[in-house]
Amino acid sequence: MTAATGSHGLTFRQDYFADPADWAALVALLQDTFGIDVSIQDRFGGPDPTSVPFAYFDEDGTCAANFSTFSMPMMIDGRLVKAAGFQSGAVRPQWQGRGLYRDLMNRALNWGDDQGFELGILLTDKPAMYEPYGFKILPQQRFLGAPPPLEVKLADTSRELSVDNAGDVALIRQVLRERVPVSSVFAVAAQAEMFLLNSVFDPDIKLTYLDPFEAVIAWKSDDASFQLLDIAGKAIPAFAQVLAALDQKPDHVEVCFPPDKLDWQGLPELLDSDVSLMVRGEAAVRLSGPVMLSPLAEF
Repeated sequence: MTAATGSHGLTFRQDYFADPADWAALVALLQDTFGIDVSIQDRFGGPDPTSVPFAYFDEDGTCAANFSTFSMPMMIDGRLVKAAGFQSGAVRPQWQGRGLYRDLMNRALNWGDDQGFELGILLTDKPAMYEPYGFKILPQQRFLGAPPPLEVKLADTSRELSVDNAGDVALIRQVLRERVPVSSVFAVAAQAEMFLLNSVFDPDIKLTYLDPFEAVIAWKSDDASFQLLDIAGKAIPAFAQVLAALDQKPDHVEVCFPPDKLDWQGLPELLDSDVSLMVRGEAAVRLSGPVMLSPLAEF
């Protein structure tokens, strides 16, 4: 804990989540900046234990600026890649224009390089800000098509889950610890905190447990369409088995991750979004499309 040169009297802190007051100060910064409440993570056991925040605090304990990194192992083209996500970048208005964000970003990126991460990932609506640091946009494509031929629904093989139910949360966390990547082309290999947090942030997401596969299905639907967001489980069921278990008979379907394990093929379509997926590092040069990061893994 030291006051950095040029930090205008602010105190630099790194890896500070063990202090509840400091964690609360970051929660306040992100609430004030983005209107999101990450204190919801306290319901699920606290922030990601792999997360390493870099921040400046004022003398009153207010978090003036922050930039964080966390471990996010990825399966890419059949190979497990040591990857890091970068998130929670924010500076309070009164401290902007003083180089704090650039300083914290450099600290986080250098720390990640020293740890040997092959890939860095972030999501942003300001991609030009990160290009000077070696990040490039990785276009995302969702997969659209007709549903697979439907199978006969098996009785009592599924049940709905709720992130407001402690027992269901415990089950989801166990499944996430034991999951296999939903895709061999491009998918997270281990990450639980964002799955749960995204399930809270978007109340339209439905979570259903499929007992035969010990898998949690994240999905949405309306009268004619079905959207498969993610599958976390010891095994990945075929798409037809998912639809049968959920008793869904859509006219068309959308898959929000590469569907190589689903026994189904869809047509890739460029994702229209204000937020860009950006990557840097040795593994980034080997990435090729079409890919999409599951909405349950967004951060």
